Amino acid sequence: IMESVDQNGAVLSSQLTVDNVDVEFLPLIYEIIRCVERDPHDTSQKARESQDTSQKILELQRKLDQARNQIRKLPGVEYSKEEQLQKLETLRKQLQLKKDLLLKYRHMCTFDIPKS
Repeated sequence: IMESVDQNGAVLSSQLTVDNVDVEFLPLIYEIIRCVERDPHDTSQKARESQDTSQKILELQRKLDQARNQIRKLPGVEYSKEEQLQKLETLRKQLQLKKDLLLKYRHMCTFDIPKS
């Protein structure tokens, strides 16, 4: 799979997979909670903490938007659950038919070619 990363850090791929979607939100959420839990008494420090918290919240929002955009690009997302299950069942039937054919051909008689 050919991959590249755009200016927002989104993975661009001709065949995007679930493994490529960036859903690492917990570290950012943890940092936001830590910022909120701190309660500095100094007014200037409080303003700086508030600004840091706002910045981290914006970063989380960007990351959520990026994940939404990546998920929309995943193949098969446009199908409903029922359609996906139906396609899966069709593929399973095809796989079983192909396995059966392979077994059938495997057990067929082979012809020996006479050596000259």
